[in-house]
Amino acid sequence: MYGYMGKVLRVNLTDGSIKAEDLDFELAKKFVGGRGLATKMLYDEIDPKVDPLSPDNKIIFMNGPMSGTPTPTGGRYMVITKSPLSGTIASSNSGGTWGARLKYAGYDGIIVEGKSEKPVYLEINEDQVELKDASHIWGKLVGDTTDALQKDKNTNVLTIGPGGEKLNRMAAVMNERDRAAGRSGVGAVMGSKMLKAIVVTGKKKVDLFNEKQARDNNKEATNKLKDNPVTGQGLPTYGTAVLVNIINANGVFPTHNFQKGVFEAAEAISGETLAEKYLVRKEACHRCPIACGRYTKTKNVEGGGPEYETVWAFGADCGVDDFEAIIEANHWCNQYGIDTISVGATLAAAMELKQEGLLDDVDFEGHDLDFGNAEAMVYWTKKIGAREGFGDKMAEGSLRLCKEYGREDLSMSVKGLELPAYDPRGVQGHGLTYATSNRGGCHVRGYMISPEILGLPEKLERLDLKNKPLWVKIFQDLTAFIDSAGVCLFTSFALGADDYAKIYNSIVGTDWTGEDALKAGERIYNIERQFNLKAGITPDQDTLPDRLLNVEMPDGPSKGHVHKLDKLLPEYYSLRGWDEKGIPTKERLSELGLA
Repeated sequence: MYGYMGKVLRVNLTDGSIKAEDLDFELAKKFVGGRGLATKMLYDEIDPKVDPLSPDNKIIFMNGPMSGTPTPTGGRYMVITKSPLSGTIASSNSGGTWGARLKYAGYDGIIVEGKSEKPVYLEINEDQVELKDASHIWGKLVGDTTDALQKDKNTNVLTIGPGGEKLNRMAAVMNERDRAAGRSGVGAVMGSKMLKAIVVTGKKKVDLFNEKQARDNNKEATNKLKDNPVTGQGLPTYGTAVLVNIINANGVFPTHNFQKGVFEAAEAISGETLAEKYLVRKEACHRCPIACGRYTKTKNVEGGGPEYETVWAFGADCGVDDFEAIIEANHWCNQYGIDTISVGATLAAAMELKQEGLLDDVDFEGHDLDFGNAEAMVYWTKKIGAREGFGDKMAEGSLRLCKEYGREDLSMSVKGLELPAYDPRGVQGHGLTYATSNRGGCHVRGYMISPEILGLPEKLERLDLKNKPLWVKIFQDLTAFIDSAGVCLFTSFALGADDYAKIYNSIVGTDWTGEDALKAGERIYNIERQFNLKAGITPDQDTLPDRLLNVEMPDGPSKGHVHKLDKLLPEYYSLRGWDEKGIPTKERLSELGLA
């Protein structure tokens, strides 16, 4: 068995049993690994209508066949469960080294089921696997937990913080301190099961079908990444925050909870400013030649990040131009183990609720949540992590918060997941990816910013509708394959479907073409859709907040535009082989082997 270790751990926290099960290789090839394989397993093993925070839900940690191999960025892993934030399939991705380490310990994935009566952590040292008491680390921040469990250079720690323990619906799963499987509330599912951490030690080798060809492919792909202007220059030099000025210049940098698309103080929170004033060093995930990670320091904190989305969420979305405050809010999200995008967006929603006079009864404890109040933003970030005061309500996410105050329309979310840092009124294709993403408001299920803003692989007019549904489908299918293979989405700035298929073949021993890789991605996208439909996520939720559909952009280069979803969605459904209501047809499911 090449590219896979051939074993999956099944851990039942209710009875404490641990079993190493053989990987179904044919199933793995059909769904690739990572996101696809874990979704198929979850689909087969739970009722999609299950309460996400009940013992009947399961959480799966899964590598891809490229994880732990010479492939550039081959260190990604996926966390798959049912989301406590949105009720959709939760599919969260993280980098660092933990995923590769799990392969080196001899496992492709871990299925966690049931619930422990007391806090526990899972310790994996190759063939030695046991559950241990976690009472001494329950309640600790992510950094302190990592310090307590880290053994040596061959050990990696995955953990939740107090956010996950307190069932914060925006809780993340953290590894190596500041790498996050951040979205959809996956950390709360770990917390509901009383599972604090998974510590992995291992030095095994991943067998490759053609090691020489794999290394040649690695060299070729690395050269393409280095020659690409985004992966070879922009990201290594300024990190993901290089996008701040670019997105702002196009008038799609959401400001004040998407009330407008231009932030006048964008330069103050740009990647260039980050590099000049706060950067200590660049950081790279496992086998990554891009090194887009930033290690930063202020007078109060230091650590990994912030990423572009985080800079936006705590910056423009909250009207804050104090970079030190943004870095500190990011730091506390990492420590409490909560998603920076959803937390920042929920704070912005609360700020608009207050702006509308709807929070007059709230005790802000002397830290008023007003747009531009940097100190209050940091204060309430910590309160959300600890679920204290008004932070307890905000820990439910922006949709539940806004519903409570009768203004659901002020939650800038899709299917309950907060939108990230691009206003779809000025990027029509990207807006369609938001509306049709299987996990809700998400930018990494089909990153149309690449062609619509960056011009990769070719430049598309961002306000034009022509061929956008086809581009979205292709990007979504390719991304599903990339997530399942175990590499970073950023490689797609320089690599295409044929490149990934070539790499996959040398590792696994298949003879796939780029079309085969895209077909596998389409299969994965459709089984996610099937899960959501069975969970009660209806196609009428393939939409965007009313503001983005009906209120014209008030300023900047995208002024006067709304998102024209009604013109794009029917064509998208047709291309997917779904009926006019958005339901996959029996014929398409049969064609994909999902009948």
